[in-house]
Amino acid sequence: MALSIFQFLLFSISNFFLASSFQDLLLLSVNAQSHNLTQPSVTPINFDLYHSSGNLMEEIRALVHRHPDKLTMETIKAGNKGYGAEVSVVTYCKEKKDNDERSKLRILLSFGQHGRELITTELALRILSILSEEKFLPSMDQASLNSALDKLVIKVVPMENLNGRKVVEAGDLCERRNGRGVDLNRNWSVDWGKKEKDYDPYEENPGIAPFSEPESQIMRKLAISFEPNLWVNVHSGMEALFMPYDHKNTTPDGLPLQRMKSLLEEVKHLHCQERCMIGSGGGSVGYFAHGTATDFMYDIVGVPMAFTFEIYGDGTASSRDCFKMFNPTDLATYNVCCFDSARIAPFHPSVSYSFTLKSFFF
Repeated sequence: MALSIFQFLLFSISNFFLASSFQDLLLLSVNAQSHNLTQPSVTPINFDLYHSSGNLMEEIRALVHRHPDKLTMETIKAGNKGYGAEVSVVTYCKEKKDNDERSKLRILLSFGQHGRELITTELALRILSILSEEKFLPSMDQASLNSALDKLVIKVVPMENLNGRKVVEAGDLCERRNGRGVDLNRNWSVDWGKKEKDYDPYEENPGIAPFSEPESQIMRKLAISFEPNLWVNVHSGMEALFMPYDHKNTTPDGLPLQRMKSLLEEVKHLHCQERCMIGSGGGSVGYFAHGTATDFMYDIVGVPMAFTFEIYGDGTASSRDCFKMFNPTDLATYNVCCFDSARIAPFHPSVSYSFTLKSFFF
């Protein structure tokens, strides 16, 4: 019931280096729930399984402190009309040098955009632990992994919506919005503000204007300055691999789409046990989402591979039982989703070293 994002990144690297040109890449989209989630949840947060927001961020800071050769961390703050927010960003880059980010493949990963999706932030911690080599992927040749990672700069946003997460931890387990009631995945500028017939302000409030929210402002600035080659917005609620677009029932067309869809099909086969839905967010979920991050990353920032990954969902949960709907509630499922990579088909990156980064990008 889990998707190995870390292994997907390695699989993507292989295909990047085997592609004929940089422009042969593009992708994905996002998901949200159409249920009425305004009722109190039934299942409480199990803090024996899950970190609190404060403990999780403290553990990440300690991890970064232990590995200054690989990891750095910054906390970016912003405010608007009396509302303030902060977003922490962890950067992985081995053998850091001046302008090193421009010479490597750049990956931007965001977790915890919706407060109720705690499992995504647990996965962020897991990935950072693997990058620091405090944890390892079973059945993965470490030398091959390290060779792949040498070619990457990875920026990880472990908890994009810290204020919203605190609302959840205070007892509103159905809350997905930020600290002042705005859905951060409706606050971006591509097709912003359009409301479908089933629009639910509790779920999808887009804010008073595009980028009205400090969290979205921070993420936009980060994406534009970093210029990622690959973006993944990690959510929970179902199991799916989404491409653009979220706001309409179409995908980008042409050969690049065909290649990226083929890539996702392979990932689905290897790591999703064929369960994951694949397609555009707008064409697959059953409703359109306007003003999403992934559509902005693809259309405005020009990220050639822009995805939304949904890593877990319990379709049997009551619409009132939000925590159970979006997060594993037992240890075994939690481990499968976040830690037990041995249960996922092993993947060894077949990176082609015949291409230098310069020849690949230019």
